[in-house]
Order: sequence, then C-alpha cells, then structure tokens
Amino acid sequence: MAEQTKQNQPSINAVLKENLGNLQSLKDSSSISEKLDNLATMIDYKMVTFSLAEKDYAIDIMKVKEIAKAGRFTYVPNALPFVLGVYNLRGEIIPIVDLRLFFNIEVPERSFDSLENMLIVSVGEQTFGVVVDGIDKVVGIQKSSINPPHPLFGDINIKYIQGVVEVNNRLYVLLDIERIFGSKSEAAEAASAKDLATRVAAQGASVAPVAQPKPVVEEKKAPIDYSFIVNGLASMRKFYVTPLNEAWMHERYDDWEKERGRDKAQLQTPADADAFLKTFFSPSSDTWWKKEYADEIFKALPDNTAKQIVVWNPGCGKGYETYSLACLLKKRYPDAKIRIYAHEVDLLNISNAPLISVPADVAKDWYAPYITKKANGDSIFTQEIRDSIMFEYHDCANTNSLPPIDIIFARDLLSFLPAKSQEIIVADFAEKLKGNGIAIIGQNETLEKNSKWSPKKIGSVTIFGKK
Repeated sequence: MAEQTKQNQPSINAVLKENLGNLQSLKDSSSISEKLDNLATMIDYKMVTFSLAEKDYAIDIMKVKEIAKAGRFTYVPNALPFVLGVYNLRGEIIPIVDLRLFFNIEVPERSFDSLENMLIVSVGEQTFGVVVDGIDKVVGIQKSSINPPHPLFGDINIKYIQGVVEVNNRLYVLLDIERIFGSKSEAAEAASAKDLATRVAAQGASVAPVAQPKPVVEEKKAPIDYSFIVNGLASMRKFYVTPLNEAWMHERYDDWEKERGRDKAQLQTPADADAFLKTFFSPSSDTWWKKEYADEIFKALPDNTAKQIVVWNPGCGKGYETYSLACLLKKRYPDAKIRIYAHEVDLLNISNAPLISVPADVAKDWYAPYITKKANGDSIFTQEIRDSIMFEYHDCANTNSLPPIDIIFARDLLSFLPAKSQEIIVADFAEKLKGNGIAIIGQNETLEKNSKWSPKKIGSVTIFGKK
C-alpha cells in the first residue's frame, strides 16, 4: 500500500524545480546543485491535498496508505449517517466514512454504482476509507510554514483543524486526522472496523443506502415501533431520542399519529421533522423572553447571598436568551456581580451576539431598566449587562475550563447532541455545579433518571439540584 502511495507522489525533483523557478536562468551548474540540496533540506513535511465543496484541504501523507476509487459499499444497519458502510480492501474489511457528511457539507445525490474518490488512511491500528470530492496531488512544504488554525479558514469545527498553509497562492486547511478518527472521536466510535465487520458477518453482505442512527428509545408502555421517527429526527435535524426526552417522545408520537394517521406518520422531509418537533422547544426559544416567562424563571431562581453569581449558558444561540437571563439575574440578585459564560459553536451567531441591538418594543417591555440608547437612537443593553456576559466560540462537548458554577442554563441543548455527548455534558454539569447550585434544561427534557440529580418543580419550571 505504501508503494502505491509513493507512485502517486510527484518526484522530489519536480517539487524542487517548481519552487526554484526557471533553472535555465542560472549560469552556474554547481549553484543549481547547491540550491537543490538546500531546498531538499527545507522540505520536511508532505501532505496529500484534496477538495471538499470546492475548497482545498490536506492531510499528513504519513497517514495515507493509498488512494483508491470504489463504490457499492456494504450496508451496515444502525450506523451513523456519515458511515457509508464497509469495504473489502484486499481481504481487510474497513469502514467507509464520507468526510462531507461528517462535516455537514451537502453531498450530490449518488447513484447505486457510482465510484467515490477515497483516501485510505491509517490511525493507530485502524484503517479507514475517507470519501472526498476530489484528490489533487502531494505537496512538499516546510513544517514551520504551517500557521495555527482559525475558525474562519473552513466550514468545519476548529477542533479538527491542525493548521493552515499557503502554497503557490492556494490556501490549504490541514486536517488533524488523529482528532477526526482518534479513539475518543465520534467517528471512531461510530465506525469501529471490528464492530462493523462483525455486524456484516452476522447479517450477510447486502448493499443499501446510508444507514441512520440507532434508536435509543426504551419501549415500556406499548409495543409501538416508531424507530423510523427516531431515525428521521436524528438524520434530518440531529435530534437524538434518549431517556432524557423519551417521555416527551411517547406523548408526541401519540399526538402525531392522530394528526397524520398511522400510514402517514413517516417523516419524509425536513419540514416533517420540524413539524414533529414544534411542541418540543421551551417558551421564548430563540427570541426575546416574554414577561410571563421571565417571571416564571424569576420565581424558580433560589436565594443566593454570594457576592458573585457564576452562570454557564451553553448553546446560547444568537444571544437573546443570554441577554434575557442577564437582565433577570440582575433583577433577582441586585447586589451580586453577575458573570455569564455563554458558549456556542455557530461562529456567525457568537460573533454577532455582542453587537446585538434591542428592538423598540422589547426595550419598552420588562427589559427597560437595563436599556440605554446610542447616539443614533438605537437601543442597546447597559454596559453593566454587556460586561456581565462572556460570549465564547466553544463546543461544550469538549473540556470546559470554568470556575465553580451557581446556575447552569441549558434549555433544549442536550437533545441535539448524540447520546454519548449527552452523558459527557451531564457529568460535566454535575462536576462544575456547586452543591447549592441549580440546573435548568429544556421544558421537555429531564435528568430524573440520572441518580445524581433531584428535580423540584416551581410553577411551570423544573430545576435540578445535585443529590
């Protein structure tokens, strides 16, 4: 395999000549040889370049075993959407991951027998087939020319970017293949070669479209199989049914079946998924809080005489929720310094949140004591409210370096994370929350089945404290 990779690489002389320019203009042949030797010493890193959605990417050539074209991958049931199946590579069964689907990049509709461009990569003892749009060439560079990653350099999560490098006026995003397929990554868990191969052997080889995520609903009350709804929500809207929200799922499915009829209950389009989820979201979701809802949260907030109230607001969206929470906390704890850590993975939202203006009708509502006006007449929050919030681009599923927390406010966030990530974050909640702290999650989510949490309902709001 290594031999095949080498055959696809341009010779070192070709790379050197390209970088040296027109060798014919040099008169001294000994100078040419010396410069070739010097440049050979300078090139200490090679990468395989490829394209995704017409953008240039690259990975370390040492991770690439070979380049191939293949199709008709063997379907594996209950695999995540970006796992196309498995492939027999000269007797070795390897999982095939579509890197475009993994990064939520739109993929053209594929035909049954179409061939895909694949990089066969090796991470530790595992081998994966990685499907990309197109494979370009091998490029030699100086490792020192790799710049640190930045969110603006790609359409993918920054945690998967090793760096960026410019070569011949083309900017390449260098992916960290270890992060993408490392032992703790979602891809590795979903695409374990051993696990996939075992399942294929058990069921016999059959080819089918991309499989959907495994339903995790534990049916107890009725033998109704609505796994097709669970799969549709996961694939279309990344909503994952787990014990955290299954009570709502049971109730919602009963209503959905009455609305549509059992023969039309299937989710056919993203619009169907949105219609199914319309009753899931908490009041005033993704908008300014109505006074009625703000009053309900106010009543649920516990007494706290601390000089500083520290709050974690993961999944803060466009900032409406965070500003509403900041004003309410200032009203509830007027003598305390409020500090809110607002985290979001949408770069555009988190970048615009600190610059948000307040509509006139909102400024006149219960927000009025916390509003000031700019010279042009626009309403904005007071400096004290704005200073109380720290907006950060951060994936809460990763390590969170936060001080001890008084209040966790994470409405409707957990259900849009895979089951494993839900477990990690809830454990992180328990670790960071103070003994007398509270957590407020979505109105249709619950931590009751987790032995570390005890619920308390105050009006229409349920708060969770640590046992």
